[in-house]
Amino acid sequence: MKYKISLVLMASTLAATGSMAADYLTSQRDMRTSTAEVIARAALAECQKKGYTVAVAVTDRSGTPLAILRDDMAGAHTPSIAIGKAWTAANFRMSTTEVVAVSEPGQPAAAIRNLPNVVALGGGLPIQTKGTTIGAIGVSGAPGGHLDEACAQTAVKSIQSALDLP
Repeated sequence: MKYKISLVLMASTLAATGSMAADYLTSQRDMRTSTAEVIARAALAECQKKGYTVAVAVTDRSGTPLAILRDDMAGAHTPSIAIGKAWTAANFRMSTTEVVAVSEPGQPAAAIRNLPNVVALGGGLPIQTKGTTIGAIGVSGAPGGHLDEACAQTAVKSIQSALDLP
């Protein structure tokens, strides 16, 4: 009898806990690796079309790389910078061009440039769907951060409507 009562109490506790799970868990949309590859290829193709030899990195929401591509002729330094730009955009939830502006010497956020992994150069963008950051892209190797960013922007725009589907 004591065993049956314990089972009933345990089952009712589990049932009550299950209904409260929504209070303890989050639900989030995550980018697939295959999606990251599509975005990276689009950015690389856009830069190549313009004659730029670049590296492209696409990360998840935490800045962990999902896809990295490097043009055959891109400098050896470009993949790590592209990863850093994507990491920065993912973690600060803003473009790295915005990070440059808010972290200029004398600005309240100037010290963020000294944090590990932060790359304060144009060319990194958060990738968002319905106002939520799901990843980021970083491009490095074009003759200016604004040109890196233009390639990244074109790539994200090419898939944005698919990302915004329910």
